[in-house]
Amino acid sequence: MSTVKPAGCRNTGKSGQARECALFEAEDIRDWRGHDVVDPAGSKIGSLEAVYFDTATEQPTFATVKVGMVGRHRLVFVPLFEARVSPDHVRVTADKKLVKDAPSIDTDGELTAAEEPGVFEHYGLRYEPGTSGERRLGRR
Repeated sequence: MSTVKPAGCRNTGKSGQARECALFEAEDIRDWRGHDVVDPAGSKIGSLEAVYFDTATEQPTFATVKVGMVGRHRLVFVPLFEARVSPDHVRVTADKKLVKDAPSIDTDGELTAAEEPGVFEHYGLRYEPGTSGERRLGRR
């Protein structure tokens, strides 16, 4: 099993100190599409739809999770730092309520460059565009 360090994992906590996030462990997180995503308490958030990679490091950073009722689904962004996989789900560190309030896109939509910083900010993560101003996230 390989380990990867997602980007954006340095953030400023309540103490004002920057912290590093733990590594995400999975052979290939994209293989988990369609699996349930649960919060730390085990509450189902939704199903894994897509993975967004840091364009500088090629590491998985965020996932989109399909939430909502039939006919009114949307994709919310959830960070993958400290996420763990099990045989039937992916467990993320973000609470279900925080994820449900996260920035979202339509199921056939795309994250725009203007919306990208808001995804990081929602989770208190530092956003830094590429050195030439390029986007930070790419979908695969």
